[in-house]
Amino acid sequence: MKECIISELTSKNDKYACALADKIILESQDTDDWYECFDDFATLLSHPKSFVRNRAFYILAANAQWDDENRFDNYITEFLSHITDEKPLSARQCIKSLAQIGQAKPKYIPLILPALHNADLSKYKDSMRPLIEKDIAEAEMLLSAFGL
Repeated sequence: MKECIISELTSKNDKYACALADKIILESQDTDDWYECFDDFATLLSHPKSFVRNRAFYILAANAQWDDENRFDNYITEFLSHITDEKPLSARQCIKSLAQIGQAKPKYIPLILPALHNADLSKYKDSMRPLIEKDIAEAEMLLSAFGL
């Protein structure tokens, strides 16, 4: 199953792909069984479909705790670029997943906090900007607590 996981996570059947992502995220809380696919999951960060990127944020965040090989080092810059994703919902999902990454890998907190603090939100509509600002404030608060 793991061989074709990327095609399944990018399936046109969003309901199925979302359920699969939820399964991977849930299982990744307790076991490193999915960590072997970490690099494959990371390729989804650049997927043109925002729903796929959203899945990738949470799958990678759930697997960060198993990243003893520091594979995340190869993807943290790209991950952080989605703080200002073209789609405001994806930006929000990225921001929300950063707290889990910081908790699992505190070494990234010094990279995450400035990226959040310096995020240029001017491209977002007035209706979305306050929501993203709230997400950033919550993530900064959680990350500051983890960094202690």
